[in-house]
Amino acid sequence: MSTRHEDDWDTRVGAVWERVADLDPTTLVATIDALALERAADDPRALFERACARDTAGRETEAEPLYRAALASGALDDYRRARATIQLASTLRILGQLDESERLLVAELDRHLAPGHSRELHDEARATLALTFLEQGRAAEAAGLALSALAPRLSRYNRSMAANAARWAGKTWN
Repeated sequence: MSTRHEDDWDTRVGAVWERVADLDPTTLVATIDALALERAADDPRALFERACARDTAGRETEAEPLYRAALASGALDDYRRARATIQLASTLRILGQLDESERLLVAELDRHLAPGHSRELHDEARATLALTFLEQGRAAEAAGLALSALAPRLSRYNRSMAANAARWAGKTWN
């Protein structure tokens, strides 16, 4: 059950993200850090928000350990856990740690397919994995995976597009 203080904190964090386009990277990080100071140093939500701010600011090497700490806590809600996993994998891709990026995303996608688990952010995970495949020089798999996410949204040719996508992607996590 959330408290009024928790709701207020979430509202204030959300307000920062709503105006992120108007903030320079240094101000974004400082603003989120100031909000994070209101919580315990090891609070997983604060760690996650601090990681997001640094990632958005292009400071991936600073974001990585914060994502890892937030995930290691085991206390993020399912939605933030999925976001943190996808965002850490994206950060690792940018940092050139492609194998770990792929492992994290494949595990996340497999989790989505397990009974009783949410598929929220499923396509986001597939898109991020497609980018990792591109960085690994696996362009055909990347295209197949991206097309497998797109196929259900087409007005026509869904089945044939999905079949062709699967041919190139291997596993598509549909």
